[in-house]
Amino acid sequence: MDGKRILVTSYPVHVEASSNYSLATGADAVAVGVFEHEELANSPAGGELQALLDSGEGGRAFKRVALTHHQGRRMILVGLGPRTAFDGQRARAVAALAERRARQSRATSLCWVLPRDVDSEVVEGLVQGTMLGAYRFRRYRPAPAADPAELQSVILSAPDDIAAPVHRAAVLAAAQNRARDLGNTPANDLTPAALAEYASGLPERHPSISATILDGAEIRARGMGAFAAIAQGSDQDPRLITLEYDGAAAPSARLALIGKAVTFDTGGLWLKPGASQIDMKFDMCGGAAVIEAVAALAELRAPVRVLAVIGATENVTGARAVKPGDIVTALDGTTIEVNNTDAEGRLVLADCITHARRQGCDAIIDIATLTGAVTAVLGSTYAGMMSNDDPLAELVRECGRRTGEPVWRLPLDPEYAELVKGRYAQLTNRSERREAMAITAAELLHHFVGEVPWVHLDIAGTADHGHAPYHDKGATGFGVRLLSEVALGFAG
Repeated sequence: MDGKRILVTSYPVHVEASSNYSLATGADAVAVGVFEHEELANSPAGGELQALLDSGEGGRAFKRVALTHHQGRRMILVGLGPRTAFDGQRARAVAALAERRARQSRATSLCWVLPRDVDSEVVEGLVQGTMLGAYRFRRYRPAPAADPAELQSVILSAPDDIAAPVHRAAVLAAAQNRARDLGNTPANDLTPAALAEYASGLPERHPSISATILDGAEIRARGMGAFAAIAQGSDQDPRLITLEYDGAAAPSARLALIGKAVTFDTGGLWLKPGASQIDMKFDMCGGAAVIEAVAALAELRAPVRVLAVIGATENVTGARAVKPGDIVTALDGTTIEVNNTDAEGRLVLADCITHARRQGCDAIIDIATLTGAVTAVLGSTYAGMMSNDDPLAELVRECGRRTGEPVWRLPLDPEYAELVKGRYAQLTNRSERREAMAITAAELLHHFVGEVPWVHLDIAGTADHGHAPYHDKGATGFGVRLLSEVALGFAG
């Protein structure tokens, strides 16, 4: 290890469910939602809130937010839009807006009055939108003086018992915020060794997790020539991180989660333009999502079996950097022409996939900021998904819908696989034809997966600088909730 220890720096928000009336919870701000074509029903401060509606200052349209006061408390009226369209993702959006309005009014605690006749997805959405919206990355700023303009707690008031979905939502949101911390940490502090040290600390918090770390010498000794080739240009030693979680009463099937963690990517000798390098600390966000998904599953005591494999390295220029035209040999013996040193993630993942297969798994999901091409197609709304297995792909798609981390399936085809066949080796890491580049990257990985059910998630467009109300500039933590949900669905 290089001696650096990565700490989570986002301040915690206390979350609880309460059967108490909202005004009896002690919260100094209360959020009340109202659907289109519906009246306020049994709401606290009904007269003041109705006055907001009558004056037009408040409204029922989705995302309309207005504030008034009642008995010394801030009352936040939130438009929810049509009831038929209101789901977990819309709940996250309005919760983040309510959190922002509460913070602007210098509230320290917020109570949501749960809308009547909503399901657990909405409950989770309100919790997660509030916690994600409250996230701050402050590691490199002076410690703030006591400032009341920060939300310290969120309460969900409901007559029914909603403790279980509130707890689950809080665990997943906290894990996502930790992944954002990892992504936002700069590469001079979040080296491959530092990320491995962070991951190796998980068993201290969760004894149901075991961790194995391989350094550069061990990676090379194992025959991971593709992974080692990307790492050889940097004086920061790479790490192969393996985490295993076996929940109580878990079925025998084991899901492998594989994350790309290139802690900084200059493009190697195929140097990226300067403006394109600024955000390359986010090239490890897939690995961060995998680490924190495993931590969340352990905290939830989920009855699942998960094998996590994270390849951590830098991809930089240097006297020993891999060169365009070099041929490397992957862990399974496949030879690969390195025709573009900036197509490095697929080489790291190739050896991670083989490693996972040898460790034993029944299905594989890999997640990576892999190609700019997927951003050109899907922007920052959907992650790209490619798969060799329809049931697994459908499970991931449905979980993405529920968690608000949507994926869009792109095709695989033998003709695309032909494009990654090498001229001098078995494969090339970049096709000579500049087309379908997100798909051909997946086709290279497809070679190493073989017949194991597999999904590839390209999150290059969704890993940072999200546009949802609960995101800000920086890492989004995309994938933590999705991978956790998929693991639970795979086991169930």
